Amino acid sequence: MEPANERDWIMSKLNSGKEMLYLTLEDVTATGLEIDEILDLTRSALVAHGSKKYEMPAKIGVHPYEDVFYHAMPAYVPSQAAVGLKWIECYPSNPSRYNLPQTTGLLVINDVESGCPVALMDATWVTAMRTPAVTALAAQALHPDAGSFGMFGCGVQGIEHCRFIVHTLKDLKKIYVYDIKEEAMDNLVQVVQPQVDVEIIKGKDPEKVAKSCAAMSSATVILLEQLSVVKDGWVSGGQTILPCDLNTFWDPAISRRADKYIVDSAEEHRLFEEMGYFPEGLPEIACETGEVLAGAVPGRENPDQLIVCSNIGMAVCDVVVGKEVFRRALETGIGRILPL
Repeated sequence: MEPANERDWIMSKLNSGKEMLYLTLEDVTATGLEIDEILDLTRSALVAHGSKKYEMPAKIGVHPYEDVFYHAMPAYVPSQAAVGLKWIECYPSNPSRYNLPQTTGLLVINDVESGCPVALMDATWVTAMRTPAVTALAAQALHPDAGSFGMFGCGVQGIEHCRFIVHTLKDLKKIYVYDIKEEAMDNLVQVVQPQVDVEIIKGKDPEKVAKSCAAMSSATVILLEQLSVVKDGWVSGGQTILPCDLNTFWDPAISRRADKYIVDSAEEHRLFEEMGYFPEGLPEIACETGEVLAGAVPGRENPDQLIVCSNIGMAVCDVVVGKEVFRRALETGIGRILPL
């Protein structure tokens, strides 16, 4: 749909400039986007990024507490006529202190033609979906024949990673999961196992999981302190590591000696380096995730390579997925139209 025609369609349902659509978490979920659709949308955003056909400044933020961040994440993806801003915050202590999610936020979608905001929606679901989608697509591009996948962290992201990964790694036989909380592992198995044909195994400890898996991901916490839970000696050539938690969970020596250190956004990783998240220095970046998906640069070039692909989240994915959520909600009458 061309932007002008799209605007006409939006105006037939919403008085852009005077009204916007408000979507709660339940509304966003109710639009019914399926995993394969989210993967396709996310792939289009990553390919646009890898082809340099986008606009997305590095995240800016504020930090009220040492372990807390707020990020403003704007992006424009011309191929999808998607433009907007995600305002997201991360409070690692929220689950234990307030029984609230660690990450919450809002997503604004704008009309490209007029600039007017046309939607304001909860960003929790979009974040929870596009993050594992990036991991799953990167795993497919870098290790398509992986027979085993390891997931460290069994919260919302861990659950979704295990649901998504079976859609891209077609040779998977086993999924190993690990969390410091036994009940989190039990809950993941209970929720996900009925949905997938791959056996899910609770890991006894991080070392056994790390040594058992061809491809692995982690979605734990992002801290200035390096936890280095998975040690350098537990990882060997031929594995693919796809962290979502920056430089926190894995021994930094792993990324420094990797044959390829790939990142979703080099600019954003350099920004995190300036903020102190890479005290030993940012490893040399081979390329960006989107460049591999776009076919601009090679991914894995031989089976013995150790590859680390760090994906910390990009607004191009948020606005593309969010734009489709808005379109479907408007089409089906989900949400509330509010005056501007």
